Amino acid sequence: MWDYTEKVKELFLNPKNVGEIENPDAVGEVGSIACGDALKLTLKIDKDGRIVDAKFKTFGCASAIASSSILTEMIIGKTIDEAAKITNKDIAEQLGGLPEQKMHCSVMGMEALEAAIKNYRGQKIEKMDAGEIVCKCFGVTDTRIRRVIQENNLQNVDQITNYTKAGGGCGSCRDKLEEILKEEIKKREEKGSLQISKPTSKRMTNIEKINKIQEVISKDIRPMLKQDGGDIELIDVDGNKVYVKFTGMCASCVSAAVTVKWVQDKLREFVSENLEVSIEE
Repeated sequence: MWDYTEKVKELFLNPKNVGEIENPDAVGEVGSIACGDALKLTLKIDKDGRIVDAKFKTFGCASAIASSSILTEMIIGKTIDEAAKITNKDIAEQLGGLPEQKMHCSVMGMEALEAAIKNYRGQKIEKMDAGEIVCKCFGVTDTRIRRVIQENNLQNVDQITNYTKAGGGCGSCRDKLEEILKEEIKKREEKGSLQISKPTSKRMTNIEKINKIQEVISKDIRPMLKQDGGDIELIDVDGNKVYVKFTGMCASCVSAAVTVKWVQDKLREFVSENLEVSIEE
């Protein structure tokens, strides 16, 4: 089950500004029902360029509904120029955060707002997914992937999936995603703007270490395993040795050795570079 904030739950159950403005001054549409997420944003704008009303229609999950709802509240009363500065990070922050795997919903809100503003200004609305299709399952292009990588400082393929859904279906595009990611990281390095999240060098107590391992398992590891019908349990932590148990489909998977290496890499990335992971039968 996703760990939603109270604000997300509130706006999912009681969304604000649902519907469509009659004779709107601006319209922004992104996504598609075929790919699982779609959003239509309509705006009413006064003669001074201030947004006086905003409504949305969305097809998607709780995060999509909550993100769309909070977006309308954020932009009503703002000028077009002020609204244009809103990012997907701002949307997520207003919700008190989103599960990492649902960040694509905040991106969809930002893109719908951008499309609406361009529509109001009479500018050409380029398709958000113009470019070469990389993920055929969700129709995500290289153009969109590159943009999201740079704007959100993404550092691994799982994050690309969380922010764009690319790679979240059959997974056949993950090698291409890795290639694009390396190219974009290289660009950031050349610009001197790369911000790498490294494990803290501060010595942790055993309780702190266990809590951090549990957090990474819950947020970064378990959701990916569940996509394939598997799961993972933390059994014990003894110094730098971490003992885990695979359940579900992972328990009988012939690729368990590969999976445990991936789990170890994740824990080394976010907790400590010295951790060693072993499977408990």
